[in-house]
Amino acid sequence: MPEQPTPPERPLPSMPPGPHLSGGGRAPEDGAIAATGMGGAMDLATEEGASLRKPLGGPDGTGPQDKPRSLWSDAWRDLRRNPVFIISGLVILFLVVISLWPSLIASGNPLKCDLAKAQEGSQPGHPFGYNGQGCDVYTRTVYGARVSVTVGVCATLGVALLGSVLGGLAGFFGGAWDAVLSRVTDIFFAIPVVLGGLVLLSVVTSSTIWPVIGFMVLLGWPQISRIARGSVITTKQNDYVQAARALGASNSRMMLRHITPNAVAPVIVVATIALGTYISLEATLSFLGVGLKPPTVSWGIDISSASQYIRTAPHALLWPAGALAVTVLAFIMLGDAVRDALDPKLR
Repeated sequence: MPEQPTPPERPLPSMPPGPHLSGGGRAPEDGAIAATGMGGAMDLATEEGASLRKPLGGPDGTGPQDKPRSLWSDAWRDLRRNPVFIISGLVILFLVVISLWPSLIASGNPLKCDLAKAQEGSQPGHPFGYNGQGCDVYTRTVYGARVSVTVGVCATLGVALLGSVLGGLAGFFGGAWDAVLSRVTDIFFAIPVVLGGLVLLSVVTSSTIWPVIGFMVLLGWPQISRIARGSVITTKQNDYVQAARALGASNSRMMLRHITPNAVAPVIVVATIALGTYISLEATLSFLGVGLKPPTVSWGIDISSASQYIRTAPHALLWPAGALAVTVLAFIMLGDAVRDALDPKLR
């Protein structure tokens, strides 16, 4: 049988330039194809196809993608934009500066008194007047910040350290250690703070700040302990801690590298707010006569001595009381700002 001639191939019709898809795209020049939601295919323009091969960029598409930020970097970014944190931070910074170098703004001697000027009002060089013993109220108010800030900071550090260690160990190991610590904290919670200070500090004859700080640490650690215990129990249940345990990490490594950095945020928040509370507690105990004692310069001592002259010389009471209120409010506002920044539920 003779072979049939092969018909010549017909050339495909050329596609006219211009839009030829329902999406309005142009004819592809490099074969870039993207799948559609209906199982078909859609040609992409050269620029669009090339863009798929580019690495992801930043928010504006011009730079490399930013690395994921940690909780602390996000918190610092939020704090810098929070006016409450800025105002309270400036007030606390000013208090720290005058606590370290009170002579920068007060050149007088807080222990120098002149009975001839007792209860006198404001005078040139003495803007706050004189108290009932003839001492300069301005100088004593400035120097009183040193004692109050020192007591608050030292007591907070001691409470945070002791409470975090005991509560963290109880939350991590559990068992009998956790049960014993829980019962001990219940006993300390049942002791009224002011009443306990009246009983314990009334037998102390020292006029230094250390008995007051020791009393605050003794009765203040159970609160931080409860916070640290709950935070550690929550953190040790996370997947990364379980993975570290499965890989054979020791207890000390898990506590230091995985649990502590992720469980310390609630402790920092509570300790920052409690710092203002300890300052006011020191003033309260000094006002009652069982805290700091003269010749120590303290806002609580000045408030106590000026209370009997409130009708004849109210300025001697208002200035140290106002300084105490501003200081406590600044630390409480700082603690609130830190709490809002570290709370993941607010993000």
